[in-house]
Amino acid sequence: MTDEIIDIAVVGGGVSGVYSAWRLKQTYPDRKIVVFEGGGHIGGRLLSVRPPDIPNMVAELGGMRILPAIQPRIKRLIDVLNRTLPRGQKIELYDFPVDEPQNIAYLRGVHLRLSDFTTEPRKVPYHLSFLERGGTAGSIIVNAIEQIVPGITNPSLDEHQRRHLAQSTEFAGQPLYQQGFWNVLLRAISCEAYLLGVDAGGYNSTLTNWNAADAIPWYLSDFGVNPQYKGFKKGFQEVPKSLAELFRKAGGDIRLNTPITGFDWNSDAFVLQLQGETISTQSLILAMPRRSLDLLTPTSPPLQQIHELIASVTPRPLFKLFTTYSSPWWRAAGFTGTDGKFIPVEAGRSVTDLPVRQTYYWPKDDGTPATAGPAMLMASYDDGTNIGFWDGLRPRRHQAWRTGQEVAEPGDPFLGDCAQQPDSEWCQYKASQRMVAEVARQLGVSHGLSYTPDVRNAAFRDWGDDPFGGGWNNWNIGVKSWDVKKQIVKPFDHRPLYICGEAYSDAQGWVEGALQTADMVLEKFGIPSL
Repeated sequence: MTDEIIDIAVVGGGVSGVYSAWRLKQTYPDRKIVVFEGGGHIGGRLLSVRPPDIPNMVAELGGMRILPAIQPRIKRLIDVLNRTLPRGQKIELYDFPVDEPQNIAYLRGVHLRLSDFTTEPRKVPYHLSFLERGGTAGSIIVNAIEQIVPGITNPSLDEHQRRHLAQSTEFAGQPLYQQGFWNVLLRAISCEAYLLGVDAGGYNSTLTNWNAADAIPWYLSDFGVNPQYKGFKKGFQEVPKSLAELFRKAGGDIRLNTPITGFDWNSDAFVLQLQGETISTQSLILAMPRRSLDLLTPTSPPLQQIHELIASVTPRPLFKLFTTYSSPWWRAAGFTGTDGKFIPVEAGRSVTDLPVRQTYYWPKDDGTPATAGPAMLMASYDDGTNIGFWDGLRPRRHQAWRTGQEVAEPGDPFLGDCAQQPDSEWCQYKASQRMVAEVARQLGVSHGLSYTPDVRNAAFRDWGDDPFGGGWNNWNIGVKSWDVKKQIVKPFDHRPLYICGEAYSDAQGWVEGALQTADMVLEKFGIPSL
């Protein structure tokens, strides 16, 4: 006998979960709709926290930006929310810079400015061919993509057209979806150019061997066709928080720290197992990444029946470490221009092949750079295989979830202001002293400075930990993503089970992808997209 009967259960309090719940409650106000979130916060892999010593900055431990020009769902959602939210709670954006010409690329022991790739190509320590030399890491990859799929970099094409072109293209006599991105790139550029693309691009996993038909349009969207990013003044997490609040005000129910331990279909309803409780629901929406579905599968017979669909993507690990300082010391790593004026390093990112990989000079919450006073870095933005470097300097991966914690406490926590403010949200994500010391050392090396000021506070989040399993997911080689994404949204004809999230979308790793699949689920309920 069940303890409770509800109409719609949404498992997962990330964007796709709370967005789906909000839209459903708007359409069906009399239905009992409950969001079950296993962790302690709304937002999933969106996590915005303020450092204890800098009130006018917001660290994005999870997702941090959008591309409004090519991501219509998140743009439209923000517009709709801002028409509803009161003045002080509206979601405001700022221009989010990335590759500034004066910033640093420290590669193979050589200090470069990002501008050197085009203005001083002989300085670049890679054995590139004549045709490869003189371009940025990104432009070399884009040129290779144009060779693989002729015409795909035409700026007049939209996202749908690029995706269709890649999915229908053959390369070397074989459909692209049956080939890996790494495999086809090495047919178009040299190994040295590929390594430059990985090292100077800042990411290990984007150019790895995933489904080339999906990787190519994805890469062009993020890096290739004039991307214009926007960040969030009060943090990206304000989007799911606002959705959750609107859902609650409409009569919806959100239950944090309430993991589902398993479920099954019982002739006319799903029966959910919680810790010591059983709930029956007419419809079940799993707004979850692949790893979360994997963790639920052993105790959930319906998921065992669709294991092949669930396994069509691979999670990619990703972590971020933020550090704060008494002043923006990185400005001193700038240089004096030909006009005699000093050009500081103060915005966007620098890259290195050291394990820290990417360092972002974090802006104030109005989007302007920190030029004096307390300042913050995203000291390391790391993904893929490089994450293994930090394993000896942090708590053992996966142990927190097994013991009912959201994150594990390091044995040697870097406390900073957390010694006086242990309950602040920032302090839930403490890094270890050894990790902070190693990051500080690598920052000094990559910036060519023999001294960097002491770190005041540090926060760390590894999205490779359970239950997320990765910061994003990508389609496996040989998978027809355009078929799977339609099948997995409602995998059974006669059971109201639905699956959504960025993992099985066209915009993997982006909130846009989470909204895309949520809209596909909502269409099954007769609800059109915004």
